[in-house]
Amino acid sequence: MMMPVRCFTCGAVVADHWEEYDKRVNKDHEEAGKVLDEMGYKRYCCRRMFVSNVELIDQLISIEKGEKQESAEEDSDVTQI
Repeated sequence: MMMPVRCFTCGAVVADHWEEYDKRVNKDHEEAGKVLDEMGYKRYCCRRMFVSNVELIDQLISIEKGEKQESAEEDSDVTQI
């Protein structure tokens, strides 16, 4: 899932800080609460947008690639018979 552009509750723009948050929390292993405080997100509705976001695009791409490989293998099995 891509990061929503705005907070669902208050409408504040949140997507412009996603890359910084992701880098600092997941790569630099900083505490999520401190990062959000430093970025200026005090409302819990906006903080929720960051903490609950899950990047699924990489998993979806790998699933799609796996399905394509399986169908190609099935097609090659049929031609061998």
